[in-house]
Amino acid sequence: MSDNLGTGKISSLFMKMVIPSVISQLVVLIYNMVDRIFIGHIPDIGSTALTGVGICMPVTLIVSAFAQLTGVGGAPLASMALGRNDKEEAERILGTCCFGMIVVSVLLTITGLVFSEKILFFFGASSNTIFYAREYLNIYLAGTIFVELTIGLTAFITAQGFTAVTMVSVTTGAILNVFLDPLLIFGFNMGVKGAAIASVFSQMVSVFIALLFLVRHENSVKMRMKYIRFDRKRIFASMKLGLSPCIMVATESFVSIAFNRSLLQYGGDLAVGSMTIFSTIVQMVTMPLQGFSQGAQPITSYNFGAGNWKRVSENFKLLVAVSMIYACLLWGIILLFPDTFIKLFTSNASLAEYSIKMIRIYFAIVGMMGLQYACQNTFLALGNA
Repeated sequence: MSDNLGTGKISSLFMKMVIPSVISQLVVLIYNMVDRIFIGHIPDIGSTALTGVGICMPVTLIVSAFAQLTGVGGAPLASMALGRNDKEEAERILGTCCFGMIVVSVLLTITGLVFSEKILFFFGASSNTIFYAREYLNIYLAGTIFVELTIGLTAFITAQGFTAVTMVSVTTGAILNVFLDPLLIFGFNMGVKGAAIASVFSQMVSVFIALLFLVRHENSVKMRMKYIRFDRKRIFASMKLGLSPCIMVATESFVSIAFNRSLLQYGGDLAVGSMTIFSTIVQMVTMPLQGFSQGAQPITSYNFGAGNWKRVSENFKLLVAVSMIYACLLWGIILLFPDTFIKLFTSNASLAEYSIKMIRIYFAIVGMMGLQYACQNTFLALGNA
């Protein structure tokens, strides 16, 4: 596939790369939503449990942020190496980043489990929601390594142009999660704990598929044991580039923390629960936008590495146009039909009424995110930290 990145027609190549990438993001979005839809409709405790799980969102964002730092940062460098016909360098980058992901996962897991309760209270948990937040988070943190490797390894698969493989990896885990959620939450009466177990197990399956491809596929950049080690030059180059997406994701976490703490003080658990719903709905905008950017990234990075700036420019213009059309379209639908989105997540009349009043303010200019994502991710694809 990498050879076509430098010769194929940009519009056709863009669609071929972007469609599987967007499907992957939509499937992940669906299973994130399904998690919260099922939790929000648990009899008697649904709204409180949903609020508790929402408190965990900053932690899950921080875990994702570190995956950007150690995994996603190396993927454009691997694409550029392939553009220079240096496959061995791409494999060295992959192995080094994999080592980094494993080390970061261990550190995050230990730190999170030791300080989970203090972290959750700081992030906005109350005495009503701490039980559900802690129950979900402790299980999620035990599976940190699967989250890190799923994000990082699929980024390297996408960087080579194999977006369909990324789609299979992510989609398989997501579909499994959708089936496991109701089974564990309601069938085995495990509640929030069941949702967390379903998420971790699904991520584990996605990692297995990604690893299988990187180890066995003949035409791919291979995962080789001899390269899974600390390599100062390559790990710092990857982290330097990964710092930008890491900060982008981490600042989302910090904003979420600020919201939750302020909302708990001035609006109580109802306001925090409303923010949980909004945060999920905004993913309907951001995750497909991320899919567009991830699909376009290999085309940009490969041609930049090959010195073909005209193709880089053409790909960027197409990415901006598609991203803006999508963001503005969904923005309009959300503002016109807010109650349709809110009632997906809660059957609590008070929470629904409160959220419907506030959603138009929260989403007032979200249409501009199309331009934001296209530009930020293009800088990343060009290796411009």
